[in-house]
Order: sequence, then structure tokens, then C-alpha cells
Amino acid sequence: MEHPTFQAYRLHAGAAGAPPQGRFDTLRVDDLSAGDTLIKVAYAGLNYKDALAQAGRGGIVREYPRIGGIDLSGTVLHSADPALTPGQEVVVHGYGIGVDCDGGYAEYARVRHDWVLPLPAGIGLRDAAVLGAAGYTAALSLHWMEHCGLRPDQGEVLVTGATGGVAGIAIDILSQRGYRVCAMSGKPEAEGYLRSLGAHDVIAPPDLSAGIKPLLSARWAGVIDSVGGELLAHALASLRPDGVAAAFGNAGGAELPTSVIPFILRGVKLLGINANSPMPLRRQVWNKLAAEYRPARLDRIARVIAPSDLPQALAAMLERGSIGRAVARFS
Repeated sequence: MEHPTFQAYRLHAGAAGAPPQGRFDTLRVDDLSAGDTLIKVAYAGLNYKDALAQAGRGGIVREYPRIGGIDLSGTVLHSADPALTPGQEVVVHGYGIGVDCDGGYAEYARVRHDWVLPLPAGIGLRDAAVLGAAGYTAALSLHWMEHCGLRPDQGEVLVTGATGGVAGIAIDILSQRGYRVCAMSGKPEAEGYLRSLGAHDVIAPPDLSAGIKPLLSARWAGVIDSVGGELLAHALASLRPDGVAAAFGNAGGAELPTSVIPFILRGVKLLGINANSPMPLRRQVWNKLAAEYRPARLDRIARVIAPSDLPQALAAMLERGSIGRAVARFS
């Protein structure tokens, strides 16, 4: 099948010691990474990992050139898998797209068929991209927390890094499920936004200059944490007996200066959330996103941008200059 040339935002290797250079290239389908399923991209999300890749931080992308974008939604054009039919609306996230192979920042994407998830009924292409890897991570966190016994009647749930994409969706989902949510953010100007997502309380991050105590006053029944580091250690020390924390980020550092005391004296649980899950779990969680975990306030979280705005929008994410979840519209 013949396809016209199209535009893609690609990262190219910089000079020795310099960050990669991003630019829009004119490509053909044959220029894309190998795959047996071709998708016409509708939307692609902007994620913190994409911003790090553009800045050349963390060694995320190792081979260039590379089309960025770790998640996308779109329609199937053709596939080696007969279960994926032309025109079918799908979402793809993880599996190394935008990192080890070309991702969503293009008008077309070519991927393996077993990476493609048909959208559950009731989720459209825009909302699928607004959810994307971020919404899946939020829902997966709550999925495992509730598996470990978390219930709304047990007390408040703390969401850290609250203005981020994952956190905003988590606040929305939690509030729809009947949880009392406390949002933690270092952006006081965002309080109104966070309350509009369903947060009952908004607090600033604590002063941790004096160090972390093994145990603090027990407040939280659960914690959804995107920060890591000392802040996660502080939250663990503040969990109620049998409380549960889900951790998926390290914006505040990869070290965890805690002790076994919260675990053995209060029985708290710390769950590591890896969003690069096997497909059966993805289907289960996406089905929840279409039903009992369905967010109600995605329009407040979402911001749709033009592909030409990608470089500036990704750079703003690293400067803490963005709130919510941005998606680039390609078709």
C-alpha cells in the first residue's frame, strides 16, 4: 500500500557532549522502525520521559535518529494480525516506542501487532491519548492498591506531584471512586485547578531539611507518589497501619532514605508500579478506565497542541512550567 510523505518530529544525535537536536523531517513509511502494523496517528501524549529524551538526559534514547512519543492513539491502516482491522481505533504505549523504536510524534506509526490495544467501548481517540501512559499508570496504581485492600472508608489518599499528568488523572479517578484526596504540590497557584479535579485538600511539600524520621503521625490510608526520594520516605512514615503506597516516579531522586520501621511496626505496603505491563493486564486496566475507573474531568486536565508546539511544550515540562496533560494532534 502506497502512502504519501509525512511529517515526524525526530531527535538526531548532537555533537560530542551536546544534547540531541529535535527537528521535523519529511519521511515515508519505509523510514519507520520495523513493525507489522501501520497506524494513522490521531494524537500523541507529552510525557516527562519524552521531555528527558529531548533534553538528552538519563540516556533514554541510545540510537538516533528517533521519532519521540512514548504513547499514541490512532486508527489501524493494515496489520498482519487479522484481529486488527482497518479503521479500528487503538492505543499504544510502552514497549520501547519513542525510545528503542520510533514513537508517536508523527502522522504514521509502525509497530508490532502485539503492542496494539483496541480501545474499549466508550473511550475515543482524544481521551485515549489524554489517558495514554499517564492514565494507565494512575489506574494501574489504584488497581494494585485496591488489590491490597485499600478502600474509601479507610481514610485520606495523598497524591504527590499533583499537577503532573499521572497525578491529575489519579485525583480524578480517586474522587470518582469515593476517596478523600489530598493533593501535594509546590505550585500554590494550582490549588483551584487541583480542587476542580476532586481534591478535598491541597498542601505544600514538607520541609525535609531536618531529615526523615522513621515514623510520623499516621495520616494517609494510601499514597500515589510520582516524586520518590525523601518525599516518598516522608510519606511512608506517615501512612496509617496497613496503608499502601504506589511509587512510579523519581523526579525527586532515585534514593529512598527510609527504614524498615514503617513496614514492620505499621504493616505498610510499598508497591512498585511498572507501566510496561503484559497485554492481559493492560486490557484489564483499560477496561476499568472505560468503566469503574473512568475519569470525569479529562477536559480540565487535557490541553491539545499542534505538532509544531512539541519542542517548546516538552522543554516547559522540565522547567515545571506545565500543568495537566498535553497531547499533540496529528490527524
